[in-house]
Amino acid sequence: MLGRTAVSVAAALLAASGVAQAQPDFELVARPDVSFQALNPLRGEASPKAGVLWGDIRNPAATGTLVQFRDGFSSPPHIHNITYRAVVISGEVHNDDPEAAQLWMGPGSFWTQPAGETHVTSAQGEATKIFLEILEGPYLVRPKEEAFDNGERPVNIEARNVVWLDPSDVSWIDAPRDALGPQMAFLWGEPGDNGRNGTFLRLPAGFDGILSSAGDWLKAVVIEGIITHQRTDSKTRTRLEPGSYFGTPTDIDHALACDSSAGCLLYVSAKGKFAFSSR
Repeated sequence: MLGRTAVSVAAALLAASGVAQAQPDFELVARPDVSFQALNPLRGEASPKAGVLWGDIRNPAATGTLVQFRDGFSSPPHIHNITYRAVVISGEVHNDDPEAAQLWMGPGSFWTQPAGETHVTSAQGEATKIFLEILEGPYLVRPKEEAFDNGERPVNIEARNVVWLDPSDVSWIDAPRDALGPQMAFLWGEPGDNGRNGTFLRLPAGFDGILSSAGDWLKAVVIEGIITHQRTDSKTRTRLEPGSYFGTPTDIDHALACDSSAGCLLYVSAKGKFAFSSR
């Protein structure tokens, strides 16, 4: 998504940054603490800017990154060496085959970009921002002439087309089974034991619950709304706005409260199942 000359630039710049609270078993990054750098300095102010939440895209590591675009940004046709997945936080993004009609995806939309497939990325809006996740780096940009088919196919899900599941539909949520309860949506991966997967977790205004996982990987990014986060073994409460992140590789419970009248949305990257229960 970065342009022809960004291959080495992105790899040279982006290691994990902005960790506000870090312990061996816990990370939390509040959005104002994220440090952004140009992905392609040769494009000047037109370059997208990125701030890494976790990982290091220079190495064979799983990485979560915020990317922000200027209004009117448009990349040339290009490919990536790896598959990435992304969620729109603000503004609108078009990501598709160079010949495809424009499909503008707003906040809460999700897409996947398979490795090797030629595509373009465009943005509109003064503050367009996305969350981008890779399962293994390094993250590189290659010219379209190096395109290849890795067997995957792209997915574009506009926010209004997300399929939501209520507590009565899934065992992952333990909450009152009414219209005001939390909901989730499966986006990708294997939801079975220890399988990697990505989901949305949507909380109604004022809802207070516990997010936990027995697996060795749980990372959550705030997409919409304001979340108050507190580890259940700590008295520290942190206000997390869209673009903030918390994660843990061990069995730690996270108390979450949605402080937005319009509700809250989180993207959750996990191994195996997580559990969310009201309190």
